[in-house]
Amino acid sequence: MGNCLGSRITHGSTHPAASGFFSRGTGKDGSRLSACSSRASSSSMPPSAKTEWEILQSANVKIFSYNDLRLATRSFRPTNVLGEGGFGPVYKGWIDENTLSACKPGSGIPVAVKRLNQEGLQGHREWLAEVNFLGQFCHPNLVKLIGYCLEDENRLLVYEYMPRGSLENHLFRRGSHIQPLPWNLRMKVALGAAKGLAYLHSAEAKVIYRDFKTSNVLLDTDYTAKLSDFGLAKDGPVGEKSHVSTRVMGTYGYAAPEYLSTGHLTAKSDIYSFGVVLLEMLSGRRAIDKNRPQGQHNLVEWARPYLTHSRKVFRVLDTKLEGQYSHRGAQTIAALAVECLSYDAKMRPSMDAVVSILEGIQGSSEADRKPATEKHQEPKGAAKNDPGAGACKHRRNNLGGIKLEPSGRSAKPNLGDIRKEPDGQGPKPNSGDVRKEPSGLTPKPNSGDIQKEPGGRSPKPSLGDIQKEPVVRSPKPQ
Repeated sequence: MGNCLGSRITHGSTHPAASGFFSRGTGKDGSRLSACSSRASSSSMPPSAKTEWEILQSANVKIFSYNDLRLATRSFRPTNVLGEGGFGPVYKGWIDENTLSACKPGSGIPVAVKRLNQEGLQGHREWLAEVNFLGQFCHPNLVKLIGYCLEDENRLLVYEYMPRGSLENHLFRRGSHIQPLPWNLRMKVALGAAKGLAYLHSAEAKVIYRDFKTSNVLLDTDYTAKLSDFGLAKDGPVGEKSHVSTRVMGTYGYAAPEYLSTGHLTAKSDIYSFGVVLLEMLSGRRAIDKNRPQGQHNLVEWARPYLTHSRKVFRVLDTKLEGQYSHRGAQTIAALAVECLSYDAKMRPSMDAVVSILEGIQGSSEADRKPATEKHQEPKGAAKNDPGAGACKHRRNNLGGIKLEPSGRSAKPNLGDIRKEPDGQGPKPNSGDVRKEPSGLTPKPNSGDIQKEPGGRSPKPSLGDIQKEPVVRSPKPQ
């Protein structure tokens, strides 16, 4: 799913572009790079040490017939298309929940059926890799492979249906019906995706994903992130080997620089890709966007100088997230992205360390996000528009004991209508009808309640006895 690049790296090549195998294709952002179809070399490059027969036999999934899936998708109707990538189109279908047999639309559970495009960029080898890995693994943050179809030239895969689609759509698709993904959900998705990668890198799996990007992170109903599309995944190095030597494949803008220049693949390559996606989630920008002004086409290169500065980092943040995050949380995510995007692969953290950092942010996000949300999102006329504003004891105000009109609004104090105490001293008005406290202290006089002197001038108010003249006001100085 998504645009892929591929090339053979010859000995001594300094950059994949130098090999001459790349051809630029047309994509939405001009970032699509491709080479000849991988099917040409699929026979000489098996996906793992296991044979094809062993892979298919060991996969713990259901085997569907082509007719079954044709029925499940209503003959692969175009209206049932969920998306399309380098592998081919993905259709929505329906199967029986108990027997997993195809059924009429709406009468069973929905599934996603991916059909290999015979003219696509990926081929049988990638199809077999998906069966190999997803047929063996079971993890909450990996999409579940339900079954496959291998019949004549037809190659199909059946997955669990992910109703909220890809992270890419939530971050970049525009439309009045699409709401920006809020900060707390972005952090939840980042944590889920990190857990999926951490599992693949664990001693149990030992797999390098190789194509981590927003279009391959799918979301279920409650925004749990699951990694999909394992067509480019590779078994990690074994024994004393530090890397896997392979032709460069992946997506432009996400691939690690050392992998592009040498073809040496390690788990640290995935961590660099994770840093790119984390930066996309932080900024709301694509990794490669030719529609941006000059100097901003490559997200990582543009954002890198800002990420290490405690104040400039906020130039990178998505403006649609204003008020949803704490400064400390945003700076922590920016610092994590910098570590993942380190030019030196050895300096990048492990995915287990990334998970720990994100879990700490997730745990403190509610407490940290609440003050920022109140500060940036509280309506200006909240007290004015809320009929019960005066009855809320927890509402912050410094108005003291102000009377409320029947409408719930604070009554404007009349500075001339202040109740006079029996001793003749005028108490400090408290924006309403306030009685003098029994402490005996004389409050600060109001400038409107000063007795006129015979000379026609108003003397400075004394903090002693100030008599209130209910009618006479102080004239302008002569």
